[in-house]
Amino acid sequence: MNDILRGNTVGSLTQTQHAVLVGCLLGDGALRRQGNRQALLEINHAISQKEYVDWQYEVFRDLVITPPKPRLGNGSRVAYRFTTRSLSILSNYHQWFYAPQGKIISDDLKIGSLELAVWYMDDGSKSRSSCYFNTQQFSTDDQQRLIGLLWRTFGIEGRLNRDKKYQRIRITTSGTVKLYNIIGDYILPCFRYKLA
Repeated sequence: MNDILRGNTVGSLTQTQHAVLVGCLLGDGALRRQGNRQALLEINHAISQKEYVDWQYEVFRDLVITPPKPRLGNGSRVAYRFTTRSLSILSNYHQWFYAPQGKIISDDLKIGSLELAVWYMDDGSKSRSSCYFNTQQFSTDDQQRLIGLLWRTFGIEGRLNRDKKYQRIRITTSGTVKLYNIIGDYILPCFRYKLA
C-alpha cells in the first residue's frame, strides 16, 4: 500500500488526507463502491458531531462537490454527512480495507499520531481510568492485529474485552495515559470529554 503515498501530486492524497482517511476507516468512515464505479468516501455522524464532520470536510474539500448537510435518519435521529467524488485513489484504499465479508486490517497497515487521534474521535470511548476502541466490526484476528500495531508503534498496551456478544479493544490504564499524551493535541474541542 506504500505506493498510495506519493506526496501532493495529482491523483494522490496529501499526507493529512491519508492520515484522516485511515483513521476514519478504522472507525466509522465508509468507502462505498457500486459495480465497476470508483469508490467514494462517506462521512456520516450525528448532528451533535457537526464540528467534527465540518473539520473532516475541510480536510477532503478538494475531493467533495456538495458540502455537508443534515439528513433525517431512522426515527428522530438527524445525521450530518457528506460524500466525496468517486475516485480511483479511493478505490485503492477500498481494496486495502475491504474484503467480501467487510472491513479488514492488512498486515502492512501503519498509523501515526493523527490516524490514532481520528480513530479515537470516531470510535473511542473513555471508561474510568482506561478507554476502549469500539472495534466490533473487525474480526478477532484483525483486532489482535490492531493490538499488536498499537504496541509496536506507540507502546500502548491493549487487550480484547467482551462487549455483549462481540469483542472490542480495551486499552490498559497505563496505555490510556500514553494514548492521551500522543493524541491530545489533535482532539477537537467537541471530543475533549473523551480525554477527561
